[in-house]
Amino acid sequence: MKLELRFFASLREVLGTSQEAIEIPETVKTVSQLRVYLIARGGVWAKAFAEGKPLRCALNQTMVDANTALKDGAEVAFFPPVTGG
Repeated sequence: MKLELRFFASLREVLGTSQEAIEIPETVKTVSQLRVYLIARGGVWAKAFAEGKPLRCALNQTMVDANTALKDGAEVAFFPPVTGG
């Protein structure tokens, strides 16, 4: 499955990139499984996507939860929770 990943705010800074086209294995079917797959890359990826670290995700510009199924060709955006004042 091919995905277009987007990274925002502190994730972009830690990873040193704002986007990546990626092909993932057939076994990666949900947002949470994608996160585990990215952690397995190690290094800055493990740091950015560490388990327990609060992250938000959007699939094709719609907010989704970790159990949401991925779709071939989708845009998956990750970003930290945003607060404001």
